[in-house]
Amino acid sequence: MSRTRIIRRAGATLAAAAAALSLLGAPARATPPDPGVTGTILWQKTVGDQDLTLREIHLPPHTDTGWHYHDGTLFAWVKEGTLSHFDSTCASDGVYPKNSPIVEAPGSGNVHIGRNLGDTELVLHVLYVLPTGSPFSRDAPNPGCPFE
Repeated sequence: MSRTRIIRRAGATLAAAAAALSLLGAPARATPPDPGVTGTILWQKTVGDQDLTLREIHLPPHTDTGWHYHDGTLFAWVKEGTLSHFDSTCASDGVYPKNSPIVEAPGSGNVHIGRNLGDTELVLHVLYVLPTGSPFSRDAPNPGCPFE
């Protein structure tokens, strides 16, 4: 099944039961998300040893997610705005306008940051496929990029 199809299927199963969450914080020199960055759970289910969670993430203009990585794969779709995505070398590894699919690989070797460089709110639908009990993300220190 294609990534886009997975994202669309997940979006079609949106259930209610929203709960506002922020990304989990951790080490002392970590870079947590900017104030105003929020996430709401739209759907959640555990299948075998994996937690599947669909969240809607909002990034106000000129904010970012903070440097982080995930324990599992993420499949996302840009609902509104444009996501600017940077890897741990400080290089842009993608600019994703409205209706773009995104896949983020798991592991501490995939530290990244998502930024809203625009003047309008960025809204993402994100399907997290994580090992059971894992946090949505793990904060990481800025790898030395000048824009953070």
